[in-house]
Amino acid sequence: FSLIGDVGVYFSNAFAVTPLCCPSRSSILTGKYPHNHEVRNNSLSGNCSSPAWQRGPEASAFPVYLNKQLYQTFYAGKYLNQYGTKGSGGVSRVPPGWDQWHALVGNSQYYNYTLSVNGKEEKHGDSYDKDYLTDLIVNRSIQFLDERSPQRPFFIMLAPPAPHSPYVAAPQYQNSFSNVKAPRDGSFNKPGGKDKHWLLRQPVNPMANSSIEFLDNAFRKRWQALLSVDDLVERLVKKLEDVKELNNTYIFFTSDHGYHTGQFSLPIDKRQLYEFDIRVPLMVRGPGIKPNQTLQVTIIWMKNLKHLPLFAPSLRNGTSRPYFLVEYTGEGCTNSNPDCPKMGPGVSQCFPNCVCEDAFNNTYACVRTLTGYNLQYCEFADTESFVEVYNLTADPHQLENIVKKVDPVLLQTMNQRLIRLQSCVGRSCRDTKY
Repeated sequence: FSLIGDVGVYFSNAFAVTPLCCPSRSSILTGKYPHNHEVRNNSLSGNCSSPAWQRGPEASAFPVYLNKQLYQTFYAGKYLNQYGTKGSGGVSRVPPGWDQWHALVGNSQYYNYTLSVNGKEEKHGDSYDKDYLTDLIVNRSIQFLDERSPQRPFFIMLAPPAPHSPYVAAPQYQNSFSNVKAPRDGSFNKPGGKDKHWLLRQPVNPMANSSIEFLDNAFRKRWQALLSVDDLVERLVKKLEDVKELNNTYIFFTSDHGYHTGQFSLPIDKRQLYEFDIRVPLMVRGPGIKPNQTLQVTIIWMKNLKHLPLFAPSLRNGTSRPYFLVEYTGEGCTNSNPDCPKMGPGVSQCFPNCVCEDAFNNTYACVRTLTGYNLQYCEFADTESFVEVYNLTADPHQLENIVKKVDPVLLQTMNQRLIRLQSCVGRSCRDTKY
């Protein structure tokens, strides 16, 4: 925080448009909602790094435009969950727009993984000095900065595995935070209640001690793994300073989704519509950005790249988009989940004590309103046509679904906004006049 947020701006309202890795990363790359880039989940059948994604949205992702403006582009780390697999074209395929490509094959790993290095397979083992992925990413970005042309602008995108599972800390950090536990405030270990979707009603409450120990351990290991991300940021900022580019460079720090550890008695995961899964950190530093700013609402856009050597974000404490869409397509097992057979088919992501965190009918779309009313309105695509509504001002932890208490006129307004957003394309996704 001290190297980016304290010397730049921290956005207190930053959100993912879907709380899952591959569709959210696809939105970051394209600037599109999931229903427009059509990546629904982390599977190849869900369009993650699929041939259809490659032919369509990926071909017009922002690195393509940067490259056309003669930016030197560099990518390192996790890309999309199915990248590099046989069905997605294998390691030889490098997405368009990237000059230097050091992408992880598949999902997050820290050791014993495969990289695609400019289209060539590179296997790694379990040596900390040679293979620890978070460190390797920053090492190669530093090498890129040494070898680039100083006459042309550059863009670096780093996607370390931390704090994703299996959250393996570097050796020097494996005993850090030994007494840290997941926060016990808000909705921690609270029942989902009858006013929430059925998936939130099925966890046992209060949680068993074994579940709490499990999530505390995960929380602690995530913090330990993140210490290497702190090192990554520090080393990269120092290198930019050494090559005299720090004052000319914008640095963005963010994530693809939130995470929960014990909220509503769900042990660990994402995929839910609640604030803990859709909120993300967002900090920016760079030329023209005053230090120590906190903006509640954000609008960021990039000015005409043809006339600027670097990104030029425009920031202000307000927005021309007072509400936006969050959408998610649930995943389940066709047969009974082996971790929880008593739940039957249709569920997935099952954890200790038979708590399943996803299902085919955990499919929803929400309107999140930021100005006027601080509300979230969500509809599920299920046999119940379940609706959840939360007043985030009065109830920041979303403990009470107020759908039966809200003025029906407001519910109708929110429903109409949701219908329009779910079918929006291009500029119409930014039209908030309804």
